[in-house]
Amino acid sequence: MWLSELQKVGVGLISAGCVFFVLGVLTFFDSALLAFGNILFVAGLFLLIGYKRTLLFFSRPGKIRGTICFAFGIFLILVRRPITGFIIEFCGIMALFGDFFSVIVSFLRSLPFIGPILSSPYIAPTIDHLAGIRILPV
Repeated sequence: MWLSELQKVGVGLISAGCVFFVLGVLTFFDSALLAFGNILFVAGLFLLIGYKRTLLFFSRPGKIRGTICFAFGIFLILVRRPITGFIIEFCGIMALFGDFFSVIVSFLRSLPFIGPILSSPYIAPTIDHLAGIRILPV
């Protein structure tokens, strides 16, 4: 699947948003970095999947609680309540994007350096439990 130029910019904005978000958490919930990460992530999502699909994704009946938590968390971060906003936003992210974590973990396990670490017998059960991957016992 080939991406258009606008979608490539969207992927870049989403990646930059995730980097700023992680930096905001690593700097003890710096509200400016968290807010910048949120703005870049949402703008990149609009560019990547389009205006209509983004609105449809966030307005699905099963995802409305996640959307409210995500938006309220961003609002709290913007009004300088970063820890509370992060916790509420994280709950929203889990509700909105929780279905994708198993796909993300499967992809990360196929990467050369990260894959063996995530597949190690000490880490794999915890990652599988967090991602919601169900594995039958051997």
